[in-house]
Amino acid sequence: MNLIIFTIKRLFHLLIALIIISAVTFVITRVLPGNPAYLIVGVQADYEILQSVIQKLGLDKPIYEQYKIYVFDLLQGNFGNSWRTGNTVIEDIIIRWPATFELSTLSIIIAVLWSIPLGILSSLKNNSFSNYIAKVLSSLGISIPEFWLGTILLLIFFVNLGIAPAPMGRISFVDAPETITGLYLADSLITGNFEAFKMSLYQLYLPACTLAFVIGSPLLRVTKKCTEEVLDSQYIKFAKSLGVGNYTILFRHVLPNIILPVSTMVGILYGYLLGGTILVEYVYAWPGIGKYAIDSINSSDYSPVMAIVMLSAISYLIVYLIMDIFHFFIDPRSR
Repeated sequence: MNLIIFTIKRLFHLLIALIIISAVTFVITRVLPGNPAYLIVGVQADYEILQSVIQKLGLDKPIYEQYKIYVFDLLQGNFGNSWRTGNTVIEDIIIRWPATFELSTLSIIIAVLWSIPLGILSSLKNNSFSNYIAKVLSSLGISIPEFWLGTILLLIFFVNLGIAPAPMGRISFVDAPETITGLYLADSLITGNFEAFKMSLYQLYLPACTLAFVIGSPLLRVTKKCTEEVLDSQYIKFAKSLGVGNYTILFRHVLPNIILPVSTMVGILYGYLLGGTILVEYVYAWPGIGKYAIDSINSSDYSPVMAIVMLSAISYLIVYLIMDIFHFFIDPRSR
């Protein structure tokens, strides 16, 4: 019962956040850029055509009525149409979302695998080589822009060394696997197309490593700081004075105490990635929703932009909801 009440409260907070985000996004995209009808028909169109487009888009109505229509359409799953691609926005997103999800998921897995163990290991000995490496990597990862790092990695591994593929999408040299989930790696394994799996992974690993290094750096810092705080606590010092072994202290005392802040940081980073890895997708020509957003902004196609902002918000909030439920089970204080 407590879990149900807890979940309902979180869903209510999620709904309020979505309403606020949708209102702010709607006002910004409708008021600041000007009348989008001019962008659709062009400046040379006559008055009758312009007025027909304005009426079709509902731009002749007051702003609050436009927002009411927009919300009603959202509830029906209608995100509008993209005049740049000629498709509905939801069709474009369905095509591109698996690419972003695949890239984001692999990136967060790589980030967790390198940053959390290094953060814990570097905290055990202050003057060790691992501690020095952790400080250097965390500083570099936070200070280096991801688009710059992606460009440098392309220059090194593709242009100079020739061991990375050209930034030409999700797969190269072979046909895409049969579409089941839209995730090339999963679909390749399901259909037994291991050649497609290999080439999909070949195309994916460089952008995933780029993101994993950038987002792994703050995760490394959080892990390192939390581990050091736990190791410096009085009960850990008392346990050491009683002769408790290092492995027992690590697995029975340190890890349970750092799992809450570290998992929260993982959720924040994963939500950020699912919202669209815009700059990295653009650098690697990765056909996800981030690149879709950039192309839409460049073309002043604002229906996709509004949809992607909402999708990013929903991704964030769903990840936070999952993390809150996870914390509900592992932390008695949240019950």
